[in-house]
Amino acid sequence: MDVPSTRRTHVLAAAAGPPKSKAVPAYVKMMAGMLAGVTEACCLQPLDVTKTRLQLDNVGRYKGMVHGLRTIATEEGAGALYKGLTPFVTHLTLKYALRFGSFGFFKNLLGVRADGEGEAWKNFTAGLFAGLTEAVIIVTPFEVVKTRLQKQEGTDAKKLKYRGPIHAVRTIVTEEGAGALWKGVVPTMLRQGSNQAFNFMAFAFMQRHIFKRVEGDGVAQPLWQPFVTGLIASTIGPLFNCPLDVVKTRLMAQDTKRGEVPKYSGWVSTMKTIAAEEGVGALWKGLIPRLARLAPGQAITWTVVATVQTWYERKFMDAAASSQRA
Repeated sequence: MDVPSTRRTHVLAAAAGPPKSKAVPAYVKMMAGMLAGVTEACCLQPLDVTKTRLQLDNVGRYKGMVHGLRTIATEEGAGALYKGLTPFVTHLTLKYALRFGSFGFFKNLLGVRADGEGEAWKNFTAGLFAGLTEAVIIVTPFEVVKTRLQKQEGTDAKKLKYRGPIHAVRTIVTEEGAGALWKGVVPTMLRQGSNQAFNFMAFAFMQRHIFKRVEGDGVAQPLWQPFVTGLIASTIGPLFNCPLDVVKTRLMAQDTKRGEVPKYSGWVSTMKTIAAEEGVGALWKGLIPRLARLAPGQAITWTVVATVQTWYERKFMDAAASSQRA
């Protein structure tokens, strides 16, 4: 009986001994990240809208994720669950392109070893720098615009302060200055840096030690494996840095005028204010919808990225090795 192709690949790889990994080019990771960003955004936007509304709710209007979804859809129409979709898609596409591209760049600088020695700290370090980079260049300005659009309640576009992403950018810059597009940049950097450090480290660790998959080995794997690995790896950071996410959302959503003293004036002060006025538990508002959006989103992302990278490894890297042997 013929051995199924996927199983045969693993059998042949095992017979050949430990897989020899090669560095996947940063541009391949970048292209994979872009495709993953579009896929994730279109699937999970309603959960992101709900998370934002919950984090901005300081009067208890929304009783939880499901109640929030239902309330928004009932009062504003199902389309309201896709408010801010354009900046969200653009944001994720550019963010993942930068994230996976910069991670590949930093990781390749640190070097790739077939025996996996030092891989944990290399993935952690490269992920940390990738997260910090994306926070400053992409995440903060896009999330400011997205947050302003998502916090608006109502169905009459003419009565809304921000009528779209371009109009929101113009209004924010005119009323608050260009620097307002980077409100909450410090907690965003801390959030993104810690998220990606643990995300990349945990994903690679589980892939290597549970599924025996090493980046660059060209071994195909069932789609459920990177999906489950990405699902688990993506939950570590958010469980610990949720307060930073709440703080950055409050800072980003805050309308200010020149010369006016804002309620929230810095990330430490904002954290203290929220805890004092609403209780320490308020710093974990929106955790459930955040995980409900982030975990499957990262699972989708990692599945797409792993599939694209494996395709590249098998099509181009194997071909290059064969031509060298010839």
